[in-house]
Amino acid sequence: MPMKTLLITPPFTQLNTPYPATPYLKGFLKSQGYGVFQADLGIELINAIFSREGFQELFDSIQVPGKKLSPNSRRIIKNATSYVQTIDSVMSFLQYRDNTLASLICNETFLPRASRFDSMPDLEWAFGNIGVNDQARFLATLYVEDVGDLIKDAVTPWFGFSRYAEKLGMSAHSFAPITRALQQPENILEVRLLELLKRHIEQVRPDVVGITLPFPGNLYAGLKCAQFIKKHFPHIKTVAGGGFVNTELRNLSEPAVFDYLDFITLDDGERPFLSILQFLEGKKNQEELVRTFIRMDDEVRYIHDDQEPDFHHAETGCPDYSDLPLGKYLSLIEMGNPMHRLWSDGCWNKLTLAHGCYWHQCSFCDTTLPYIKRYESAPAAVLVDRIEQVIAQTGHRGFHFVDEAAPPSVLKDVAKELLKRKIGISWWTNIRFEKAFTEDLCRLMAMSGCIAVTGGLETASDRLLKLMNKGVTVRQAAQVCDHFSKAGIMVHAYLMYGFPTQTQQETIDALEIVRQFFQEGLIQSAFWHLFTATVHSDVGKNPQKYSCTISDHPVGGFANNDLVHIDPRGCEHQVFTPGLNKAVYNFMHGIGTDMAIQDWFDFPVKASSVKRNYIKQAIKIHPLEK
Repeated sequence: MPMKTLLITPPFTQLNTPYPATPYLKGFLKSQGYGVFQADLGIELINAIFSREGFQELFDSIQVPGKKLSPNSRRIIKNATSYVQTIDSVMSFLQYRDNTLASLICNETFLPRASRFDSMPDLEWAFGNIGVNDQARFLATLYVEDVGDLIKDAVTPWFGFSRYAEKLGMSAHSFAPITRALQQPENILEVRLLELLKRHIEQVRPDVVGITLPFPGNLYAGLKCAQFIKKHFPHIKTVAGGGFVNTELRNLSEPAVFDYLDFITLDDGERPFLSILQFLEGKKNQEELVRTFIRMDDEVRYIHDDQEPDFHHAETGCPDYSDLPLGKYLSLIEMGNPMHRLWSDGCWNKLTLAHGCYWHQCSFCDTTLPYIKRYESAPAAVLVDRIEQVIAQTGHRGFHFVDEAAPPSVLKDVAKELLKRKIGISWWTNIRFEKAFTEDLCRLMAMSGCIAVTGGLETASDRLLKLMNKGVTVRQAAQVCDHFSKAGIMVHAYLMYGFPTQTQQETIDALEIVRQFFQEGLIQSAFWHLFTATVHSDVGKNPQKYSCTISDHPVGGFANNDLVHIDPRGCEHQVFTPGLNKAVYNFMHGIGTDMAIQDWFDFPVKASSVKRNYIKQAIKIHPLEK
């Protein structure tokens, strides 16, 4: 009888839609004849806590005499009865189970309100007179976030709706702090988490539990689950993999992590996981494992038998979402911006059109790792077959293509195939602002259902874009964004500051460029990221090329990814963080695009050297079309 596997996503990743790692692996393993089940423990835990029963238990556990709490937490606890009475209605509305509650939620006397409501925008300005559903979703989001603040203050500072104990996973060179944390008594969230896990194990009775660890904010909860399994179900083998493992644990030498896990796999999970199952079934010997860490004689050993190739992207099969609680995900609105809300509003089916990045040359990116370096696509007919299969599974016609950078040629073929089959879907994806995105292609994409794209404008400086080998210019990006805008496709820009040698003048000029992109309607949303050098990027491997140095790197045998770089030619980048964020936040609300750039900072800065009409001039003539 084939081995049974349970795949879990530990808390927390997303509230509005499933993370795609377990559906992809489940779809593949099913095609190989295995019995596979999956669980998103994050969304299950949120539903358990954010319920009438869960709130009652939460408030009862918090109201302990002498417990030190913030004024805001005391404010929430004072209204505990109101929270308990309203939570089920709010969750029903956020899960699209009862939209008739919108007007009630908008009534000022219905929801208890704490600090998240204190700086609320003018709702009529933000949502108009007819946007009652969106307004209610926004208010319900504030309500949920208020309780999140209470949990963080009164239960555990580790709580976050898209992460848990993230600090333990960030730059965790030593495993010792994680070990200490795992030995502490469980809080009310962790107790409920382990109850949910136990229920799944008793229902499925798996031989193997696979734990995806995509981010630092999943690490601790994933290990907490593995610890529980080792204690109460020692016969079950545990396997971990995912994005965090692939970037952080490539040089793993700490044996203590194997007190909780039996196997840790790198890169694409299909071949390594299949090899582990075949090994446990006695069909392979230990030396035939693929990209897998194990513990032998109290030492970490890495085994990689490269006799069998990885499965091609066209061979990995369709992701299987069939047993995830799709009706339990929450559609939140954190701000009225229509582009920015895509990350939190709607249960989007996640699908990958191509493996890796067809460009894979940006110097800040992990270009040496297979998830970027190994580029493969699949025929458009195969991809659209998968789209149809996922629609049949989920009943949802919204898709987020989660590619590193969706290739224009693939998007063109997929768009044509969707139109040929008359399949009506709504979709968005990540792209590079390259010249292949002509007006014609953008219109074709829009006709096939594309509503938005995201892409890296990064430093918005031609000198720095060239230094980072981005392969685009500011002018080119403006023209491409103009093509998307004319096609009715929204654009989100990823922005970066603090790249090696970046000066104050370039940072100020970048903000001016971004202001003009908003002013001209070329982008609708944006977010700044502070540059961090990583072990697997060209900056990390060859810092001298970028006029910087890497400081001594701590060695602890566990995680190893982020580096501390010293940039003698650049400015003090962190001082610009508040001003950059404040400016973009206002731009996304349609505010302040007529202000001088200097006004966003609370200290003197240089005036921008960019002409105020630079972007307007750039999009007047489209050399990309010639």
